[in-house]
Amino acid sequence: MAAKPGERKLQILQTIVEMLEQPKGEKITTAALAARLDLSEAALYRHFPSKFMMYQGLIDFIEQTVFGLINKISTEEQDGLKQIEGIVGLLLGFAKKNRGMTRVLIGDALVNEDERLQQRINQLLDRVEATLKQSLRIAATQGKLDADADFGAHANLLLCFVVGRWNQFGKSGYAKDPMAQWPQQWGIIRSQFN
Repeated sequence: MAAKPGERKLQILQTIVEMLEQPKGEKITTAALAARLDLSEAALYRHFPSKFMMYQGLIDFIEQTVFGLINKISTEEQDGLKQIEGIVGLLLGFAKKNRGMTRVLIGDALVNEDERLQQRINQLLDRVEATLKQSLRIAATQGKLDADADFGAHANLLLCFVVGRWNQFGKSGYAKDPMAQWPQQWGIIRSQFN
């Protein structure tokens, strides 16, 4: 029975993610990927014209998933600080559930790959930071944050916290849970907004 269109592409991306989940973090080659899928490298290239496009597909998936969930939080939660808590918690939880994708987000998987991939991740992180900044502005209009606070500095600090926790998780071979102590840490972060 022939595979439905797109099924093989999804299988290729899922296999890359599985390979990225290995704590050793070895470089993924098209030869190793093809062997794991029991395909020829030529068959891989029928679905993705380049390794760059494979990683691009992963980044597209990460971006769609993360921003779909962030938009849901922003829409459903009116309280600016609760939006921030939800978004940061979501980002930490996403890493915990998606170890291989965390290696893409922190750039480990992109070393020696096309620099445009890291630029895409940087753009994704810039969008996250802009979203946090907007939630901070909402919190200020609600009187929960000083109106003349430096929203850019606060948003950047939150993003640095998330990326730092992702890095700890990835660099520890997934031993350091990015969600560990999150409620206590949110309390500390939250107290700085007053």
